[in-house]
Amino acid sequence: MRPGSAIHDRVYKELQGLGADYARYVPWLPYPKLGVAELEPPDADKTSWDFTLIDPMTLDFAKATDGHPVIFNFSTIPAWMFKTPKPVTYPQDPDQVTWDYTQGTELRDPSMKELGDYYARLVSWYVNGGFVDELGKRHDSGHHIKVDFWEILNEPDFEHNTTPEQYTARYDAIVTAIKRVAPAMKFVGLGLAAPSDNPRMFEYFLNPNNHKPGVPLDMISYHFYAVPAEDQTPEIEQHTFFEQADRFLATARFIEAIRMRLSPSTRTTVNEIGSISADDLQQGKPGHVTQPIPDSYWNLSGATYAYVFGQLATLGIDVAGESQLVGYPTQFPSVSMVDWNTGAPNARFRVLQLLKNNFAPGDSIVEASGGSPYIYAFAVVKPSGEHKLLLVNKRDREFDVVLPQAARQWEFVDQTTKGNPLSPEKLNKNSVTLHGLAVAVVSF
Repeated sequence: MRPGSAIHDRVYKELQGLGADYARYVPWLPYPKLGVAELEPPDADKTSWDFTLIDPMTLDFAKATDGHPVIFNFSTIPAWMFKTPKPVTYPQDPDQVTWDYTQGTELRDPSMKELGDYYARLVSWYVNGGFVDELGKRHDSGHHIKVDFWEILNEPDFEHNTTPEQYTARYDAIVTAIKRVAPAMKFVGLGLAAPSDNPRMFEYFLNPNNHKPGVPLDMISYHFYAVPAEDQTPEIEQHTFFEQADRFLATARFIEAIRMRLSPSTRTTVNEIGSISADDLQQGKPGHVTQPIPDSYWNLSGATYAYVFGQLATLGIDVAGESQLVGYPTQFPSVSMVDWNTGAPNARFRVLQLLKNNFAPGDSIVEASGGSPYIYAFAVVKPSGEHKLLLVNKRDREFDVVLPQAARQWEFVDQTTKGNPLSPEKLNKNSVTLHGLAVAVVSF
């Protein structure tokens, strides 16, 4: 996504054309020079603030999502802010991946003023045109981006082994500092990688009594990835993905019960939904070479997202974010929504587009049945009176589905369409045939 990349223009064009709300921008820990704006601690003579490499992607993202609410999350805290046995190093090549930047568990400044001030300056750079650094020097950016939500850190249950108490205190420090420079900003908290393993994180964070007075709890976030075992074939993975999705949805119901009890006005975004191949989990090992990904995988992953989307909508979850726009070898290629060589959308992107184009806030969810345990159905009535029926084939084989009445049209993503543009087809019958792992929307 950096300027000069062969896929740069295509990727941002597709993102802009998608027109999704709540797209989430997260410069992340594997590339410190692309995500940390102050890589060295300040001293009495100088600071290391530098947005030269960070600005281009950030501004391109802001341009591509202009007119839509967005979530920003510069998730990586500068490593020098943590107590570590020795200084944490990082690659001088901004494109070289590293997996050991987030070391340490205790901040060197227990007051957390240093932490809060870093994020306040970062926010000011993008929304207020610049900031004054630790030495009193003004840095002008000229940027005045409309950022609706700022998410506080990412997967803290993995990064820095953060406890509920530590995370809540850091959230409060960062939010308080940001609100001084951006009073209208709203915030997203938690961003948990493994929500089923961390019920106490929800219990502690969502309790207003554990926060400083005036600190808002606007929205929480957590993640879901289907992950097969290393020895599973595609034939087995189709069972694993949906079984894991059901376990995740059970967790979501428990989280909703906690949220409703402690902070019912807090909204929810499940802002990383996807799948990760077993091979991708080995990418940090020396000499690892990414294994070929079968075409059917992208359809299976897209079908899993569509299934989770419908279930989360039924639960009343506000946002279901598919992860991630661009993956590539060394950076979770199996999570990509585009071809990392060309930038062209794959089936995962087209499924997201299909859902975004057909379902929206204001739709009334009505009861639906797929007529088979392997066909998931989700139905709505639009404010216009139009009916929309989502069908998800959870198996890699064909099924005939009888519709309640003759349909006007349908559009679908399957292993014949792959990543091709959506192409609605007229219908005048009361049945359709779903190919293996298809996702379809039927309109009445």
